[in-house]
Amino acid sequence: MLKYANLSLLFFFPLAWFAPLLRAGIDLPLFGLSEISVISGLQALWQSDVILALLVTVFALFAPYLKTIGLALLHFGLLSPRALPALHLAGKLAMADIFLIALYIIVVKGVGLARVEVAWGLYVFTACILASLLIGLITGKPRRHPSVLTDA
Repeated sequence: MLKYANLSLLFFFPLAWFAPLLRAGIDLPLFGLSEISVISGLQALWQSDVILALLVTVFALFAPYLKTIGLALLHFGLLSPRALPALHLAGKLAMADIFLIALYIIVVKGVGLARVEVAWGLYVFTACILASLLIGLITGKPRRHPSVLTDA
């Protein structure tokens, strides 16, 4: 079950990256709200600061996806359990959770005359991050077989 939950992240992460996370705009009747996604945010960042955009792209997109692929390989017996520390490092390098926290701060603080609304993609993104963290934690724990009795 765990391996299939992890595999589902290979679909849900990209969906979350393109889904609208927020709707933001000026709080005036004639101005609509623009939808902001992870990808549109990165596109804006690429136009203003290429180095920062490259770092955020690597740590917000590639690191969590590589961790998910690595865990899938591990779950299906195609990768040695010795690679688990490297996968945990990839999880630590993944800035998806930091990006999520930054988004929450933006939502809570708001901006002067601006209006910010949470969109459905934020919930998908949050679920992906929490699922990835949980799957990584469960995968890293040694398993005990219920029929094996140990002396304490």
